[in-house]
Amino acid sequence: MNTSASLGSLGVTGLGVMGRNLARNFARHGYPVAVHNRTVNRTHALIEEFGHEGTFVPAKTAEEFVAALERPRRLVIMVQAGAATDAVIDEFAPLLEPGDMIIDGGNAHFSDTRRREAALRERGLHFVGAGISGGEEGALNGPSIMVGGSAESYGVLGPMFEAISAKIDGEPCATHIGTDGAGHFVKMVHNGIEYADMQLIAEAYDLLRQVAGYTPAEIADIFRTWNEGRLGSYLIEITAEVLAHTDADTGGPFVDVVVDAAGQKGTGRWTVQTALDLASPVTAIAQATFARAASGQAELRAAYRGLPGGTTPPLSRSEATRFTGQVEHALYASKVIAYDQGWKMIQDAAAEYGWKIDLGAVARIWRGGCIIRASFLDRIRAAYAADPELVSLVGEKTFAAEITDAQVPWREIVASAARRGIPVPAFSTALAYYDTLRADRLPAALLQGQRDFFGAHTYRRTDRPGTFHTHWSHPDRPETSG
Repeated sequence: MNTSASLGSLGVTGLGVMGRNLARNFARHGYPVAVHNRTVNRTHALIEEFGHEGTFVPAKTAEEFVAALERPRRLVIMVQAGAATDAVIDEFAPLLEPGDMIIDGGNAHFSDTRRREAALRERGLHFVGAGISGGEEGALNGPSIMVGGSAESYGVLGPMFEAISAKIDGEPCATHIGTDGAGHFVKMVHNGIEYADMQLIAEAYDLLRQVAGYTPAEIADIFRTWNEGRLGSYLIEITAEVLAHTDADTGGPFVDVVVDAAGQKGTGRWTVQTALDLASPVTAIAQATFARAASGQAELRAAYRGLPGGTTPPLSRSEATRFTGQVEHALYASKVIAYDQGWKMIQDAAAEYGWKIDLGAVARIWRGGCIIRASFLDRIRAAYAADPELVSLVGEKTFAAEITDAQVPWREIVASAARRGIPVPAFSTALAYYDTLRADRLPAALLQGQRDFFGAHTYRRTDRPGTFHTHWSHPDRPETSG
């Protein structure tokens, strides 16, 4: 057992799976780590099982824990988001001194992080919201870390976070995102993109199975092939593993024995709710979130079951091969749109909250450690390095060329799914978003007329500046300038 009477370079309180693995990661990188848990048995279990991995300083009480940290104290909270986090802050903050740091490594809502940061700043304490992506494996072996808070706090914490993060081409997958809640905001958007990415992959699988007639094992091979190309990503990789897995009890495909109701822990929902507040149109993310919600509506699905849908003959094998190529185009184009929506939402939030976020750095740290790590993130990083003011990924020439190449297969896939009655909410929504933004004129002009008719909300004209209102009871009367 490797414990020491020396002070910890930092401390971790909350030794669930994520907290324990994060503490081990720091210790493995040579940092003495003070460890504390409300249930003391967890602290003992960590040291007994993993004490050989580095230096751990166990503490039974909050006072012992704070006393075991070198100044400025760096205290990492790894507890459930919400009231539990507030309770831990209330317990430890009175024991700290100006200049000390509290780091929330959980999935906190960014608005809570902003509130906590402002309150603790008044007491001279630094509050840091660190979004940590990669699950329990990432926490132990190298996550992607999105750090919010003051630049001063990152000057102290940055080298530590960068040391334990994933590395791609020698570059750490950790960076300072911005002040107060910026780190947790970007982590929330990461999770929203994750929802969309997973839904798009699931829809591709469904099309390959229901339309092309492939077995799960055959689809696994298709995904393995895709993983070697432009779709290469962690999610594509694990999808192939899941589809190839055989259920031990039945001997059939594992995917066939899993109930088709998807769960969620709330971060996707937060992304959609926040996007509405920002008027940021993350439609693919929203549809993916609603698709999960719909999958769990057992009674509602039962009411709809058996109602008529589209039908078309099954494809021949040669037709299935062509169809598979079309699905690849549609999946790639839709993924680009979903990621682009996430980046635009980050831009919108930066403008709203006064954050200065390096969008290229976000792509850089998402290349490793996190759930949505993908090969094309390096191209996104390069696009923003070339043009930090890039409004949209489709404004970059290589992405624009790929979207152009995908036009026919993307549209044919969505049309084919509609004819067959196969739901592809994320595919079709991504395409609708693309068509909305590329349109010269939108029916929003009619909406403004309706709003002016029933609510005198006014409208702007195409031929002269200003705002106007039509007197609809007497439409021949002159317009009124707003």
